[in-house]
Amino acid sequence: MKKDQMLTGRRGVLRLAAALGATVTVGALAADRFAAPETPAAAPTPRGTSGAGHVGPAAGPQASRPRPSAYRLQPMTAYAPPAFRRAMPPVRQRPFLSMSGVGRSMVLTFDDGPDPRYTPGILETLRHYDCRAMFFVCGEMAVENQDLLREMDADGHVVGNHTWTHPLVPKLRPSRIRDELGSTSEVIEKTLGTPPLWYRAPYGAWNRLSFEIGAELGMEPLAWTVDTLDWKEPGTDSIVRRVLDGAAPGVVVLSHDAGGNRSQSVAALRRYLPELLDAGYHITVPRR
Repeated sequence: MKKDQMLTGRRGVLRLAAALGATVTVGALAADRFAAPETPAAAPTPRGTSGAGHVGPAAGPQASRPRPSAYRLQPMTAYAPPAFRRAMPPVRQRPFLSMSGVGRSMVLTFDDGPDPRYTPGILETLRHYDCRAMFFVCGEMAVENQDLLREMDADGHVVGNHTWTHPLVPKLRPSRIRDELGSTSEVIEKTLGTPPLWYRAPYGAWNRLSFEIGAELGMEPLAWTVDTLDWKEPGTDSIVRRVLDGAAPGVVVLSHDAGGNRSQSVAALRRYLPELLDAGYHITVPRR
């Protein structure tokens, strides 16, 4: 046998041995990667408790649980489809002033609450006529009257964001705007289980930052078409007249259920709501 033939044969054997060794190594790494994690140790009994009432394993020898086979692969979350995220609304340059495409419908909105002195009366009237409205709540009021938030939600009304302290937004720093809107959204979400989809700037004073931050929080800006001026306490007759004179398809009516004496607002709703319904208007809320 020639010398070069012996070298070639020896090289072949070495290559075969190296390949077998690599296969074993890869198999061991794969088994370690897909093996189920170790079962965590039982949590200790909290201090101050005797452990009475805790159901533990029965006395005596326990059968050991076999580890799952390396080939019974566990789900790999890294390859799972991404969780669904609600699409954020676009950044507006101006708020919605009315609702389009709703036919002979109008939207009633109430700001600054909830207030236990006036909000229940408004809810009662809306419930009597089976109508839905929008309530733009202030965080400092909402956190103290979460039962009224739940009542609004249970009746099918839309709960919107009206900042925390009702400030003049354009005079605030960006961080303060974010805090005013974010804190109020947080209270609403914790109380109702879902964050608000609409917000309204106090005094109707919007700026670019409020539109940007509102969109980041998933909210659309809604203003109004008809201002009842009920915050001036002009009298029940005046409030009723402004609503009926301004009635038209898609109109958004602004009233208040807090921020002052709102007994005129409560009384006016009892008068103009049935008149709007008799005139063929449908009282609705926007959908997103």
